[in-house]
Amino acid sequence: MMLLQQESLLDPQQYIQPLVSAVTTVVLFIVVFAVIYLFGKYFLTRAVERTLEHRGFDETLISLAVSTTVVITGVGAVALAATVAGFGVVLAAFATLAGALALAVGFAAQDLIANFVAGVFIIQDEPFSVGDWIEWSGNSGVVREIQLRVTKLDTFDNERITVPNSDLANAAVVNNVANDRRRVSVGFGIGYEDDIAQARDAIIDEGSRIGGVLDDPEPTAPVTELGDSAVVLSGRIWIDPDESSYGAVRAQFVEAVKERFDAEGLDMPYPNTELSGGLEVTNVGSAEEVTGD
Repeated sequence: MMLLQQESLLDPQQYIQPLVSAVTTVVLFIVVFAVIYLFGKYFLTRAVERTLEHRGFDETLISLAVSTTVVITGVGAVALAATVAGFGVVLAAFATLAGALALAVGFAAQDLIANFVAGVFIIQDEPFSVGDWIEWSGNSGVVREIQLRVTKLDTFDNERITVPNSDLANAAVVNNVANDRRRVSVGFGIGYEDDIAQARDAIIDEGSRIGGVLDDPEPTAPVTELGDSAVVLSGRIWIDPDESSYGAVRAQFVEAVKERFDAEGLDMPYPNTELSGGLEVTNVGSAEEVTGD
């Protein structure tokens, strides 16, 4: 009797059906996953790539979108294959784990996500590009590299600045070379006794002599301020920022006008303060007593 029970427990026939069922389920999962993933990857990535190219998106964003589509396709293929194969419990556990992980990552990487999203908008909207001289929040530099998380710039002292993209996206950015013409304005002060017309002619003449200064618009020098010590004329010349350096042209302009004013006897007064009144000295006797001691 005991021998019959042992034979029934060791009977391999009872394990064949569960084993076949398990193998069938795994094979079905693999086949469904492979079909969905391969077809989905092929058609979806091509559709996303062509759509973004047709809309004129940057190559960096297109590559990112294609990579993201591949990942989403893989996750979707796993979910659908698990559903078809009957892995309901595994699928539910996977969804719960994925949700908790996404929530944790979202809280931990808020700044990273913000910089990433800002980088996408910067690349797409193109408020500036590599080689542009920009100013933001009291800083300035020449753009050297635009990445999805940060933008790298060089200062005029040849220092490398790495700026989070969210800082640039949330600030008022001045692009000094975005347009094909840039005005260089310098204030020149003359004395109240000097001839304004003479000073204006000198400023305009010297400005027009500088290399790189455009003929249209013409250089001008209107009076912009009656200061405490000087009449201020704003010397205005125009350059092509792609062809001429703003800083170099401005420095030449200032130096040329200063030398011209000196040659023509035009005064460039500096601020000064005049004190009026009297000075009274007291306690002289006490001071002499102290000195005598």
